[in-house]
Amino acid sequence: MAEPTFEEAQRELEAIVTKLERGDAGVDELTKLWERGEELYRICATKLEVVQGKIEELRALEEPST
Repeated sequence: MAEPTFEEAQRELEAIVTKLERGDAGVDELTKLWERGEELYRICATKLEVVQGKIEELRALEEPST
């Protein structure tokens, strides 16, 4: 299965959080949801770090040399 885009991962993570907050899942499902949530969080964080690095590179290119 291909890695989700940032937006897909974020939507799925939000759905998991909502379900966890409702508290209507059994222990096994809670464990699976938590594990998937952790995975999605790592995906989102990694993608954000990559974008932040690209933005910093672009800013460095735009700054005049002194």
